[in-house]
Amino acid sequence: MKKISTIVAVVMVSLVSAQAYKGKGDIKAQVGMNIQDHGTGINVSADFGIGENMSYGFVASYLLSVDDFDKPAEFEDRADVKVRFNANLGNVFGLDKQMDIYPGLSLGTRNFGGHVGFRYFFSNGFGLYSELSTPFASYDSHIKNSEVLNNQFVFQIGASFNL
Repeated sequence: MKKISTIVAVVMVSLVSAQAYKGKGDIKAQVGMNIQDHGTGINVSADFGIGENMSYGFVASYLLSVDDFDKPAEFEDRADVKVRFNANLGNVFGLDKQMDIYPGLSLGTRNFGGHVGFRYFFSNGFGLYSELSTPFASYDSHIKNSEVLNNQFVFQIGASFNL
């Protein structure tokens, strides 16, 4: 019984010290699943804290599974890279320190868009995230076939790590 209570105490201390966003100097890495209309794939991102409630980052995604189009989806239609800016608002909304909500803007190889995400950290180094993103403006006004892959609503879910 003493062993179980010790384990519970260690887990509780880990949960109390977990922090989803620490401010300037904070670094997060995320890897997850990209789910969207016509395909699924992988997503990796990194965010770097530059202020109490601000961060910038980079996102790369690649669609592994793509529905059929008139022509096969080429690499450039499956891949996307973006830079982004986040407003980390967990403390503004009074959320627990292990939670963060972060709306933001992104500029990618295919479009200008926005996103909103949520992170929950179970320990000081590991958590889960979920993110929704959508384009606001596409660089090409005549999107056809597999070009639609990087110009639509996207849902992401995966693991987040403190570095």
